[in-house]
Amino acid sequence: MSKRDYYDILGVSKGASKEEIKKAYRSLARKYHPDVNQGDKNAEEKFKEVKEAYEVLSDDNLRARYDQFGHEGVKSEGFEGFGGAGGFGDFGGFGDIFDVFFGDQFGQRRRSNGPEQGEDIRAELELTFEEAAFGVEKEVKINRKEKCRVCSGTGASPGSSPKTCPSCHGSGQIKVSQRTPFGQFQSIRTCSQCSGAGTIISDPCQTCQGKGRVNKRRTIKVKVPAGVEDGMRLRVAAEGGSGLRGGLPGDLYVFLNVKPHEIFERQGNNVFCECPISFAQAALGGEIEVPSLDGKVKMKIPEGTQTDTVFRLRGHGIPHLKGSSRGDQLVKVKVVVPTGLTEEQKELLRQFDDTVDDTNVAGKEKGFFKRVKDAFMA
Repeated sequence: MSKRDYYDILGVSKGASKEEIKKAYRSLARKYHPDVNQGDKNAEEKFKEVKEAYEVLSDDNLRARYDQFGHEGVKSEGFEGFGGAGGFGDFGGFGDIFDVFFGDQFGQRRRSNGPEQGEDIRAELELTFEEAAFGVEKEVKINRKEKCRVCSGTGASPGSSPKTCPSCHGSGQIKVSQRTPFGQFQSIRTCSQCSGAGTIISDPCQTCQGKGRVNKRRTIKVKVPAGVEDGMRLRVAAEGGSGLRGGLPGDLYVFLNVKPHEIFERQGNNVFCECPISFAQAALGGEIEVPSLDGKVKMKIPEGTQTDTVFRLRGHGIPHLKGSSRGDQLVKVKVVVPTGLTEEQKELLRQFDDTVDDTNVAGKEKGFFKRVKDAFMA
């Protein structure tokens, strides 16, 4: 019986990419895998057929020979079926089959025994409104893992040194073989004797208990630039945990919490506040003092100022985080109505009110004043 074309078995074209071939193989392998179709001999044969086709077409050299000579071109490689004593043969091991078959779902992540970067650390820093606006240098206290000074990070007591693991020979991994009805498979696992480190410490350091690092409480100075906002994060390079086996240290990430101000409110790079003025100041105008981030500043009030009018003080806002300029301060004035007047004051106000007409009212209020007056005098 002639063998089926490998491209037909996987259902791909002859110009299919490696990714397309791999995707087709995974789909068919899941469909016909013996564990899914227990006792189904037909599914078992199809699974072998699919595996054989994939092993040829996923290899550039074998695929080129197959494209040129067909099945005869790969006979010498042992791709004549899977019924022999070798079962599936050596196709890269159990781990590689499941990597192609199920992706990383069942594969074990290999542990590296090379340099490993230290942990990143998070810290919280509280700032006042002014500190966030103009910048400040503050201190934060952190707990981090540092290289043990007694053993210089080796984990071995002074005078001794770690030895190469006899089980994995320093690789941190071992190959485990398993024979099944479908052949012999191999998987790569973390060495249990050295826990993947590649070395064994027979005389551990008493200070760090053989870990090479110890916990330390540190105070770190942090420079907060002008213009930061609540919720921002600052990165302080290399102030995290120390690395393992010569790895770089991690970083310190400082999260900023800006306390609200009792007077000012931030609006981007502008500062907003409200300021009370008297009835006389609003009517007659003048110069008043208002609070700002730079202290008290003078602001002119034109006569006839209405309540809720917003004035702009240029350059009295928040400095731009990436520039030298500053935002503005927005001041909303609120006209305060006096209370607790004396009889003399009340009489003066009555006399004043009798002299006011629509000529003394400006803007929209003038039109409203006229409509009300006309309605009551009709």
